[in-house]
Formats: sequence, C-alpha cells, structure tokens
Amino acid sequence: MPELPEVETVRRTLEYALSGEKIKDVVLHYPKIVREDHEGFIHTLIGQTIRRIERKGKYLMFILDTHVLIVHLRMEGKFFIKTNEPLDKHEHVSIIFESGRALRYHDVRKFGTMDLRTIDNYLITEPITLLGREPEHVDVLEFHQKLKSKSIEIKASLLDQTIISGLGNIYVDETLFRSGIHPRRPSNSITFDESVSLIESATLVLKKATDLGGTTIRSYTSSLGVTGRFQNELMVHMKKGEPCPICGTPIMKMKVKGRGTYVCENCQH
Repeated sequence: MPELPEVETVRRTLEYALSGEKIKDVVLHYPKIVREDHEGFIHTLIGQTIRRIERKGKYLMFILDTHVLIVHLRMEGKFFIKTNEPLDKHEHVSIIFESGRALRYHDVRKFGTMDLRTIDNYLITEPITLLGREPEHVDVLEFHQKLKSKSIEIKASLLDQTIISGLGNIYVDETLFRSGIHPRRPSNSITFDESVSLIESATLVLKKATDLGGTTIRSYTSSLGVTGRFQNELMVHMKKGEPCPICGTPIMKMKVKGRGTYVCENCQH
C-alpha cells in the first residue's frame, strides 16, 4: 500500500514528467473511481493544463488551470505513463494529452478515488479538510488531547488520518517501536512525553523514508521507474522471528484492528 513517502515519490516523479501537458481527452474505463458527475468530470478536464502537482497526506492534487484533480491511491493504486500500449485490464482511467502520451490509473482492487474541485476551494472542502496535520506540523498538545479522548488502541489512532495524516501500517509500526510504545496500548493511556516521542519518531521515520524514495515491499512498487530503499532501514515491520535491533528478543507479529503488526514485546510497553 502506498503511504506518504511513496505518494510523495510518485508526486515528484509525475510533476517532473507531466508539468505543462495539456489534456486532450479523458476515458473512464471504470467510472466508479470518479466521485463526480462523469460527463461533467470529462468536460471540465479537457483543455486543462497540468501546472504542478501537490500532496497532502496521501492525496495527490493535480493543479490545473481552473480546477484541481484530487486522487487517493488507496490500497494498490498506481499511475503509468504510456503512449499506444494496449489497455491493461486493471487500468480504469486514461488521461490523454495533446503530446500523444497518456496517464493511466491502474488499480487492481478499484478502491482508489478521484475528486474534482476548483482552484479556489480545493483546500477548504472535503476530502482535504478531513485530514489531520502531518507529523512535522502537528501541535503536540492538540495531538495529546485527541489521544486522551480515545480508548482505542494507539495503533488505530495513528492510522486515523483525521487525527494525524500520512502514517500507514508500515510507518506506524516503525514509529511505535522507536517510541517504545506497544501498539495495543489504549490511546488515552499515552502520556504527554510519549505523545512528544510519537511525533518526533513519526517525523523522523517519514522524512527518512521520503529521502529514500519510500518502501518497496509486497504489492506496492512504483510504476514510474522509482524503487524505494527504506525497506532496508525497517527495524520491526516484516521482521517476524528476527532479533530486535535493540534487545535481541524475537520480533512478534500480531493483529491490531485487522492489520498485520510487528512488535518487540520486551522494548514496547
């Protein structure tokens, strides 16, 4: 699953490749990806030029002339830049440019979404307004107060994009390990000092992962010729049975809210 560092890597790659491209046509092979009136969506995009691409949390935002295309890749969404290659059965949206190239959205599970907003309102309407701040911009006191109101496991709170945005399963495991906090701890048991540690750890993990192009494991790899290297830096995630890098205790795998979770039972309390 693409998380913030992977989405940022995709953003940088797409912006470099597509800035200045003018949209000639749009084809919806699986229209349900688009959460707008389909005809209006196509009509609005045709003739627009990609000016730049922004990111907030895990959302990609294609800044056009008058509108913004907001994309969430969800579990397995990917983009391919192609020309005349045959359509893959998992390619659900084709944005065709005047240059002859096309941006194709590929999604095996069809969970991804596309929304269209105007330049004036895209930052003050859903879905962007539903997002919490990214770790480096979080107010720790506000974050701690949110946790104090939650009895759910701390891992579930960190995965909640309305509380803090950008953290997915991999980076929550790494953040909790670095902070010495067990993923099953109730959120309202987290102390203020632990909240500070969580924000510091999350910021460090996401920055390092972004610098290394994200994490390329399992089903998610960049389709744009960029391979992440942060998997070489993982301390607990996917390390079941391997010795903890701090104490040597074998890393355990468990389920927390249905998510595969890796933990050192000795170091994390």
